[in-house]
Amino acid sequence: DKVLVELIEPYEVRAAKLREFLEDVNPSLRYDIVPLVDPYGPAVTDPDLQCLVVSEETRRGGEAVNKKRLENGLPELALYEILLMKDPDHSQNEEEKISSSSLRQRLLGTLLRPPRQDAALPSRPYVIGLTGGTGSGKTSIAKLLGQLGAFLIDADKLGHAIYVPGGPAYEQVVVAFGAEILNEDGTINRKVLGAKVFGNQERLKSLTDIVWPEMARMVKEQIREADAQGK
Repeated sequence: DKVLVELIEPYEVRAAKLREFLEDVNPSLRYDIVPLVDPYGPAVTDPDLQCLVVSEETRRGGEAVNKKRLENGLPELALYEILLMKDPDHSQNEEEKISSSSLRQRLLGTLLRPPRQDAALPSRPYVIGLTGGTGSGKTSIAKLLGQLGAFLIDADKLGHAIYVPGGPAYEQVVVAFGAEILNEDGTINRKVLGAKVFGNQERLKSLTDIVWPEMARMVKEQIREADAQGK
């Protein structure tokens, strides 16, 4: 449930940076850095541990560790509470403390690796597929891309255009699913059509076999139009 989990660095990188930091602070100590594969880690099983460093926000976690240690027949650890350093440059949407979550927020829009050069990809039109669930921000991102000069193809609008009388899939859909899917004005009632196909894999496939090739054709036509406009 971390923010921008895709931008979290690999464990090996994080462990190496942590070791470098600790050895810079005090090179005379021995550091055992281990991955935590559960909420407790070795703190609830290692009899040699004596102290657990916590912050104000992780003290309850430390108390949970001690409860688990007692259940395992081990003595409680001393909980040493430290203050977290404040981030003087944090923005309104970031945490007040120095935080890896804030760092990941700042990485948005940064190239994490050089762009892949592929001779098979045309320089234009360069096609980006923008997908995501409801409320994920597709409309906002599309608007920003449009402001940058991108040619926008709205698949939802194409999907509606396919079903209108005279549209590329209208006749085929009516033949396949019957006149009962039509409104009085001859337009396809998408709710009635949806009730016929959803939950029925065979009927749904019949519909997509009609609609998707037509949508793909319309998208390709619009891509050619974008190319003609130099987009």
